[in-house]
Amino acid sequence: MYDTVIIGAGPAGMTAALYAARSNLKVALLEAGIPGGQMNNTVDVENYPGYALISGPELAEKMFEPLENLGVEHLFGRVEKIEDKGDFKTVIIEDEELDTKTVIIATGAFHRHLDVPGESEYNSRGVSYCAVCDGAFFRDEDLLVVGGGDSAVEEAIFLTQFAKSVTIVHRRDELRAQKVLQDRAFANEKIHFIWDSVVEAIHGDDRKVNGVTLKNIKTGEERQVDFGGIFIYVGLDPVSDFTAGLGITDELGWIVTDDHMKTAIAGIYAVGDVRQKDLRQITTAVGDGAIAGQEVYKYVTEHS
Repeated sequence: MYDTVIIGAGPAGMTAALYAARSNLKVALLEAGIPGGQMNNTVDVENYPGYALISGPELAEKMFEPLENLGVEHLFGRVEKIEDKGDFKTVIIEDEELDTKTVIIATGAFHRHLDVPGESEYNSRGVSYCAVCDGAFFRDEDLLVVGGGDSAVEEAIFLTQFAKSVTIVHRRDELRAQKVLQDRAFANEKIHFIWDSVVEAIHGDDRKVNGVTLKNIKTGEERQVDFGGIFIYVGLDPVSDFTAGLGITDELGWIVTDDHMKTAIAGIYAVGDVRQKDLRQITTAVGDGAIAGQEVYKYVTEHS
């Protein structure tokens, strides 16, 4: 039996594993993909203490490196369910069950879809949710970025190194991104803006995307505009479906915790982007993970 099973190997999960393992706990770090989470989709990290500039994948690698030497077991699998059995919990994955004294949920969040005609049809054929992953495939194209927050503006700026032009469409008449990012976008001659508008449909041919229908939400006017690629950044949804029935989420699926990362169930903790919180950054994820790593140590020692 494990002392703790950490579900998700983003910055929150890896930090929790670091702290728990340094407390001599038996730790399993369970991940469905490569370690790093959303960091792997970030080209430049400029707001992490100690680094003026570091790539997301490089930072993920540096966070993961020390864990093996500390005895953390790195497991692969997608969690289907967590069962609370009182003194211990069972984490059920596709073909295995893991018994553990505690669970730390660090599964993060995923990009929300527009749910408009053509979006799923042209996913990976011109529709993307990751500029870092796909930007180089769109050289000399006119691209559309949907959204007005930090991610949308950061990715629009990134795309200008490949694209002929980048247009940001936003449902409001001003961006929500940090001012430093807004200033960079407004100063970039390749970036254009369409305000008070939403994407109503995505169009293409047999091969790929070739444009969208935009609707001005103030006037109701619709028009079709040609684009060679669509990058969507309209918010996040938590990866928490497997917690259904535990009663630890709010109505939107974000896991509710106290300041000690404790959920409504003793021995189950949540950290990082999956947690109900205001600021979702690498730094806040790391802070959550450190707290949870200490809390599971306290829990295990008190219940042993």
